[in-house]
Amino acid sequence: MSKGFAVDELDSVDRSLLRLLQEDGTLSSAALGEKLSMTVTPCWRRRKRLEDLGIIKDYQANLDRRKLGYDVMAFAQVRFGNHSANAPDDFEAVVRGLPQVLSCHKVTGEADYVLTVLATDLESYGRFVEDVLRRQPGISSIQSSLALREVKAVTRIPVDG
Repeated sequence: MSKGFAVDELDSVDRSLLRLLQEDGTLSSAALGEKLSMTVTPCWRRRKRLEDLGIIKDYQANLDRRKLGYDVMAFAQVRFGNHSANAPDDFEAVVRGLPQVLSCHKVTGEADYVLTVLATDLESYGRFVEDVLRRQPGISSIQSSLALREVKAVTRIPVDG
């Protein structure tokens, strides 16, 4: 986001626009304008401003992982033995390039990182752990948890107001 931006600079129209785009990122400026009771040009300007501020980062379709053959979702907790070397930075660079890793967070607590990983089955997840994670220098332990049931999975950010 740009310097000097404050969240309280978002008015109710901006917030409504953000909510609508999170529900359907394919909405045109005309469709948004109609829903917001605005003409196309001011609606387009607001959308463009929110993009320029970095509040809207990108647009994407939400896909059903199971219909694409990813039946396993795992959470890998990775711990490093030595934090003084470049191993964690190198690990982060490797993880950024792995398409099966949906998210990676540096965390507090027992683990150093928690990864959300998709796999087609348990065997392919096992190969990922052995062939990718265990080969990263500095990792002292990997603990995996498998999702048994997805209770809630959203990417929408609450937009108050």
